[in-house]
Amino acid sequence: MKNVPELYGSLVFNDKVMRDKLPKDMYKALRKTIENGTHLELDVANSVAVAMKEWAVEHGATHFTHWFQPMTGFTAEKHDSFITPIGDGEIIMDFSGKELIKGEPDASSFPSGGLRATFEARGYTAWDPTSPAFIKDRTLYIPTAFCSYSGEALDKKTPLLRSMEALSKEAVQLLHLIGKKDVSHVSTTVGPEQEYFLVDKDLYLQRKDLQFCGRTLIGSSAPKGQEMEDHYFGSLKPRVSSYMHDLDEALWKLGIPSKTKHNEVAPAQHELAPVFDTANVAVDHNQLTMEIMKKVAQKHNLVCLLHEKPFEGINGSGKHNNWSMITNTGANLLEPGKTPAENTQFLLFLAAVIQAVDDYADLMRLSVATAGNDHRLGANEAPPAIVSIFLGDQLTQILDSIENDTYFNTQRDVQMETGATVLPHFIKDTTDRNRTSPFAFTGNKFEFRMLGSSLSVAGPNIILNTAVAEVLSQFTKELSSAAPEEMESAIHNLLKTTIKNHKRIIFNGNGYTDEWVEEAKRRGLDNLVSTPEALPRFVSDKSIDLFTKHHIFTTEELHSRYEIMMENYEKTIHIEAKTMEEMVQKDFLPALLSYLEKVSSAALSKKAFLPQLSVSCEEQLVTKLSDSYAAITGGLEKLTADTQTAEALTDVLEASLYYRRTILKDMEELRSSVDAAERLIPDNYLPYPTYDKLLFSI
Repeated sequence: MKNVPELYGSLVFNDKVMRDKLPKDMYKALRKTIENGTHLELDVANSVAVAMKEWAVEHGATHFTHWFQPMTGFTAEKHDSFITPIGDGEIIMDFSGKELIKGEPDASSFPSGGLRATFEARGYTAWDPTSPAFIKDRTLYIPTAFCSYSGEALDKKTPLLRSMEALSKEAVQLLHLIGKKDVSHVSTTVGPEQEYFLVDKDLYLQRKDLQFCGRTLIGSSAPKGQEMEDHYFGSLKPRVSSYMHDLDEALWKLGIPSKTKHNEVAPAQHELAPVFDTANVAVDHNQLTMEIMKKVAQKHNLVCLLHEKPFEGINGSGKHNNWSMITNTGANLLEPGKTPAENTQFLLFLAAVIQAVDDYADLMRLSVATAGNDHRLGANEAPPAIVSIFLGDQLTQILDSIENDTYFNTQRDVQMETGATVLPHFIKDTTDRNRTSPFAFTGNKFEFRMLGSSLSVAGPNIILNTAVAEVLSQFTKELSSAAPEEMESAIHNLLKTTIKNHKRIIFNGNGYTDEWVEEAKRRGLDNLVSTPEALPRFVSDKSIDLFTKHHIFTTEELHSRYEIMMENYEKTIHIEAKTMEEMVQKDFLPALLSYLEKVSSAALSKKAFLPQLSVSCEEQLVTKLSDSYAAITGGLEKLTADTQTAEALTDVLEASLYYRRTILKDMEELRSSVDAAERLIPDNYLPYPTYDKLLFSI
């Protein structure tokens, strides 16, 4: 194996490769496009295409593909070879600038939410030069945006790029206003931590629910779960360690800076975390990461589960979206410095984020709304559905002092006292962490912790970028009328007003308590507990005004995404309901009957030999099993009938609410009956592997 520096990025057409392969003038033109967003001329594209093709062929590539992110939640690709016939049975390996810049997938075959009719097939993929091309499976992958023939965005990348440009524009204007004239661009950076489960592939293939739905629909808890808290940060088992090693290598080759790996809280649960990158590249990398995690798992006869709640009774999996803003001069706008109370730039941008999250908390909530994540939010491992911000003691005190015009005594560095003199001295952080907060300040960034593990991080960052851009534009408008000598006072008044009007969103306490739910209600904060309750906010007048003002979405694009997300929700639960029906009807009930017959036979035999017994233990078990059979068949009939009713509903909101309130309830009641019966049946009678095997077999 190569050493890590040689291995890292070896399959990426990165800046080093471009600098080596491109003529100097072409390299400079491409860098200008990447850094400043300027238009890319065709002669530059042709030069890049030639260099990219030569590099790819040197690394064994025979094909290229425009790699894009449609509204399926997955990535898409169509492969074309570099082969071009030149006559006499000969070929050349060719790739043009036009092929690099534009591709044509079938737009009508991807979710469009009504934007495209079936007969309107043409769509375009457009090269995104800000995200580097890479080689995978002997194919050159070119990150692209995806739009319809009439120009509507049909993907997740296009609106993300729009939102990044909007935030940069507004941030630069505000920075110029406060004297930072050297800043010409502001990038949003993201570091998405990724949680996941690993299960044995042979066991996985025996569970229809895991195969079709990604989560177990039935199954009683194992005798041991996570209550001993011994799995978190525990030593890695050899099979898991080997998987993680191969995963790191695969990611590093593609330039994905996988940094941290460890066991998570639940048994069979783990986490991977990368180093920060610009939001666009981070989104691409996370999509690749999820794909490669699954592919590497197959080589180890494992399956990687990315569902938010694959197992009942233990933690689900999330994805923590660490977000910040960086200027082209290298300044982190969310870096407090040693004296945050005196750091005007930091306080302005902190206040902007606070107002943005308060003003658009409903959009933040719906950005993470999926059928899978609804099972996770509000449980003991995930933040509640109520959006709030954790700032910690020091920043909260600073904001209080600004609001009340009181003096803030800058805190000195505090040395950590451990009581063991042999241990080295180190400085204590100014605040603790809050693992129950949906949106927490963690030193020089915000950690948005509500995302589910399978979710693309594009959506939450689109909304966060746009909301902050809107508030920054308001701040610029507010301060632009102030004379230079009045600027300091104007900023203080702006900060004071912002804090007073939006401090309701700040909560440093335990987000899991019932008291917080009541307190949030008193503060006027939304508690959108499910996807069907959250998604309609996406097409509210406030939402339409926000996104159209900053040219992130058109009204039509917003409505199309609303339709797609609603349909995804109801289709997901519909598939789960049908899978549950099949598992219970075809697999579990026959197993229950088989065991019931055996126990009944034993009871009769015992009665014949020991007639003096009034009721044997076998007869008691027969009664329990018979009652279970009746409860399960009754629950199954109700689920089947209600699912048929749901299938007839045509309005997406009505259907989604019905699935939420009726079908999920039916499934929970049926599961309760099945799980109770499972606890009475020996494993060798069950048609699927139980939780103890799934969670503790690796």
